[in-house]
Amino acid sequence: MSLQADGKLPPGPQGGGAMTPTLTALLCLGLSVGVRTQVQAGTLPKPTIWAEPGSVIPWGRPVTIWCQGTLGAQEFRLHKEGSLARWDTQRPLEPGDKATFSISYMTEHNTGRYRCYYHSLTGRSQDSDALVLRMSGWLRGIPSLSVQPGSMVASGQSVTLLCQSRISMDTFLLFKEGAAHPPLRLRSKFQGGQYRAEFSLSPVTAAHGGTYRCYSSLNTSPYLLSQPSDPLKLPVSGGAPGLRWYVNVPITGSVAFVVIVLLLLLLIRYLCQERRRKSDAAENDTQPAEGVQLDHQAAPSTCPQDVTHSTLRWETIAAPPSRSGEPPAEPTLYATLAIH
Repeated sequence: MSLQADGKLPPGPQGGGAMTPTLTALLCLGLSVGVRTQVQAGTLPKPTIWAEPGSVIPWGRPVTIWCQGTLGAQEFRLHKEGSLARWDTQRPLEPGDKATFSISYMTEHNTGRYRCYYHSLTGRSQDSDALVLRMSGWLRGIPSLSVQPGSMVASGQSVTLLCQSRISMDTFLLFKEGAAHPPLRLRSKFQGGQYRAEFSLSPVTAAHGGTYRCYSSLNTSPYLLSQPSDPLKLPVSGGAPGLRWYVNVPITGSVAFVVIVLLLLLLIRYLCQERRRKSDAAENDTQPAEGVQLDHQAAPSTCPQDVTHSTLRWETIAAPPSRSGEPPAEPTLYATLAIH
């Protein structure tokens, strides 16, 4: 290839020269979209997965699996680990952040670990945590559950929940009603003619209180369980519940004290008004006799506003004799009121 005099390459045939600005922009846009799609895939928040009425379902009963993501999800997909079947797809329910997947009849084929994810306009979410579906009633025998050293447990103590069965079992599982965490799982030990597992709780807090059940299973089929044990209620005394009781006492006492003070103030005001009314009525009904000098001082009142004392003085002054010999006129009665 020869160079021109200015040192540049000669232009090629038509259409084979340098890229036009439009072509360059399109290529850059395509690379940008491709990189952004790869970055966004799997970066949306992972959804939450749970089952209703629970993760342990009796044989033949229905169960609903919920998958909840973020608003704007276009579709949800559910998959069972180890299954070659296609992912089950559902459209979101209103308001558009969750979907349901129904199993109308629980069998051993429906047990296992499930995960879900969702698609939106901005990409694909991460996979959810695993939901483990188990079926109860598959194995014969019903284990028993007890608490040691006693049924009454105080906060801070150590207790042991003992699950045991007379039938040979490999594993025991301890479930707490309403708990979000997975069940506790222990291998069984043969002791005292029974297969048993000891679940230790130490130190006990108020969060440990609740209702427990245990199941047994075999290693060959870990998702197929026995019937549940009878429910065991574990009450925990002390801790946060006691603190709430002590806080309520001073609050209630303060309110009662304020009410009593208000009632006393109203009673004092009423007594003052009654005493003042009776005192005014007594003064209006009193008529002093003629020629009698009366010093009357009001009794000091217990009411704060009655701080004035008054002195009422009555005087009789005789009229001068008449020059014509007529009897003198009636004496004149004067009253003088002094206010202190």
